[in-house]
Amino acid sequence: MLKRILVTGGAGFLGSHLCDRLVEQGHQGSRP
Repeated sequence: MLKRILVTGGAGFLGSHLCDRLVEQGHQGSRP
């Protein structure tokens, strides 16, 4: 089951790569 995940610091280097990977896997997410 896919979950909605909150990643704080999504605008930074590590956070942006983490957000991209989670979205590629089909998770829902948003970042500033």
